Amino acid sequence: MTTTELIKTETTTDVVNSTVSESKKECGKESKSCENCHQELNGPFCANCGQSSDSTLKYFWVVIMHLLDDIFSFDSRASRTLFPLITRPAFLTNEYFAGRRVHYVPPLRLYLFISIVFFITLKFFVTADDNSINISGKEDVVVQVRNHIQALEIEKSTLQKTPSESIDGLAEISHLNEELAKFNNYLADLNREYTSGQNKQIIKITRELVELEFDQAEEALSSKEQERFETLVEKRIKVLNGDLISEELTIGNNEDGTLSFDFLSEQNNKKLNVFAEELEEKAEKAFNSDTGPLIEQVIGKLPQLMFILLPLFAVLLKVMFIFSKRLYMEHLTVALHSHSFIFIALLLSEMLDLLDDYLEPTSPGFANFFGVVAGGLLVWIPLYLFLMQKRVYKQGKFFTLLKFGVIGTIYMAMIGVTAIVAMIWGIMGT
Repeated sequence: MTTTELIKTETTTDVVNSTVSESKKECGKESKSCENCHQELNGPFCANCGQSSDSTLKYFWVVIMHLLDDIFSFDSRASRTLFPLITRPAFLTNEYFAGRRVHYVPPLRLYLFISIVFFITLKFFVTADDNSINISGKEDVVVQVRNHIQALEIEKSTLQKTPSESIDGLAEISHLNEELAKFNNYLADLNREYTSGQNKQIIKITRELVELEFDQAEEALSSKEQERFETLVEKRIKVLNGDLISEELTIGNNEDGTLSFDFLSEQNNKKLNVFAEELEEKAEKAFNSDTGPLIEQVIGKLPQLMFILLPLFAVLLKVMFIFSKRLYMEHLTVALHSHSFIFIALLLSEMLDLLDDYLEPTSPGFANFFGVVAGGLLVWIPLYLFLMQKRVYKQGKFFTLLKFGVIGTIYMAMIGVTAIVAMIWGIMGT
């Protein structure tokens, strides 16, 4: 090839490349090169080195949105997953083991979504239940006190209309005035706003005092009840004067109130006692004031502890069904589906209970229906778990029931330990 022909060929190639490049630009498809080996990219991955063309250096909010999308993007699989999760024990698990996974939400993603929703709403339900119990109990006592005040006023009015002015009559009227003043004070205390720690203490003490007052009206108090009554009177005066009463809390296994264990060294026992004293101090402060922050702390620790409990539960299943020849990851899948069902069943039950309370004044028929369904969900939980265990591990009813009882007993103990750890962790965090 001559020099002239070579120049013409190169010129033609440059023109073609330039035309292709301009054509790509016009179509909005400007070519990119790999940041690693600088080869031209024709897809999401480099054909030469395999590096992704998508940069990991992004705005923080973009990363968060991608993470949330991975967790919450259920698309059409949600409807095919949630209904059988609640109504068909072991169906999802067996489908997953059989390899039919594409139509359902993966177990870990399902657990993450349901547990996040469950623990977010748990705080609301616990606080609402605690307040409703205290307020409803307070209202019952308020009604009793008002009725008693009304009865005392009628009795006083009757005595005042009596023409006799004997010493006994005047003494009785004086006694009624004292009783009216005392119960009017009780009523004022009970009608305080249930907000601050001081008001909560006054309401709690007054409720106990009123109950003992009514018991005393029917029959004499026992020596123990009388001592309790006098203690409550002293506490009420202190709280009314602005002093919060702190119930004493002692954590120790020795007569002097210290905590020690034989298997620990003396130095470690000293550290344990320092921790116990700090825990006592913070617990007294938490329990004798507004418990809202403590509830928040405890509920905030539960998701982390449950993430530790899940693999331990899978180990328990592995041990109990050691001859089933199932892999540990299969037992972990059972654990994930079981807990996902428990959380969603409890969540639905609480929502139906809330609906029951809301509809009770206006539509008692509908309220009763929702209450029955809520109770049915709680009954369905152990039955569902039993059927799930039977259908996954395919054992007879007797051995399934026996192992179900053992697993349930051990797991409840594990839940108890988890609750204690969450409480201690929450107290130390307040």
